[in-house]
Amino acid sequence: MDPSTTYLGLDLRNPIIASASPLCGQLHTLRRLEDAGAAAVVLPSLFEEQLRHEEALADRMTGVGANSDFPAAAAYNTGPDGYLDLIARARAALDIPVIASLNGSTVAGWVDHARLIQEPGASALELNIYRVASGPGVTGREAEADCVALVRAVRAGIAIPLAVKLHPHFSAFGALARELHGAGADGLVLFNRLYSPDIDLVRLRWHNDVALSNPHDVRLGLLWLSVLSGRTPRPSLAASTGVEDASEVIRYLLAGADVVMTTAALLRHGPEHLHGMLARLRDWLEVREFCSVAAIRGLLRDTHPDAEASQRRDYVGSLTGYRGPDVPGDVA
Repeated sequence: MDPSTTYLGLDLRNPIIASASPLCGQLHTLRRLEDAGAAAVVLPSLFEEQLRHEEALADRMTGVGANSDFPAAAAYNTGPDGYLDLIARARAALDIPVIASLNGSTVAGWVDHARLIQEPGASALELNIYRVASGPGVTGREAEADCVALVRAVRAGIAIPLAVKLHPHFSAFGALARELHGAGADGLVLFNRLYSPDIDLVRLRWHNDVALSNPHDVRLGLLWLSVLSGRTPRPSLAASTGVEDASEVIRYLLAGADVVMTTAALLRHGPEHLHGMLARLRDWLEVREFCSVAAIRGLLRDTHPDAEASQRRDYVGSLTGYRGPDVPGDVA
């Protein structure tokens, strides 16, 4: 059974990538991830705010005032210089692709930093676009155009493969995906999650924390992978969010993903959890007599000529067909 796949033009030994997390920020845990079977790793994101903070500190040293409302880089990760060093050390120590990550929402200053990231030998760059367009003066079209402009600017400045990770909350995601591919995105990562605050009813204050994803979060990704994977041409497609075990990996592959990324499961269970995920993926394929991962990729993607009408039909059927303990089968 051949588990290999291709993502962003990179040949991978299997379809499971360890996505950005604290586990990918240290060389010893990166080695554990590789030993456990990760096909590639995505380093923790270097944030746009970190870059601004570093520049502000430099201005302060020359007598220019700086905005200090962003935490020190050392408290977030290693900062820009340390990040470049991590890329170089990871590339030297690992035999699998090392994907760097930039996280932000604006064009300013990004091209230079993207160029710097490719110099230590990053195999590819993942551009993580996280923006909540909450201002009343920003239209949906403007927010999407900003994403496309950012991708086009970064693509023009680097030679390595470029993936774009973004959240699903756009008015016409299918059109945006096409525009991003046209602007130079070699791949799309579906999806980034919006980390929304909660309200503490005891302290009467907003509460920010990170809620790890769970398998119930896969459905939106399955839908869009099913739609996008049938297009020609199309970018490489990576599934993210809700990947706890091999069952989520298999479902994403059936919908059309080229690779599947996992973070939460590795944070919960440790890097060695990958061993079991890969073993259960192989077992599932062999029991059903599939000879490769490629044989199931896109097997259940949406092939309906009018995908929108097909999804509308399924939506109506799901709601009208619901049955529960207090909902009889025959409704007068």
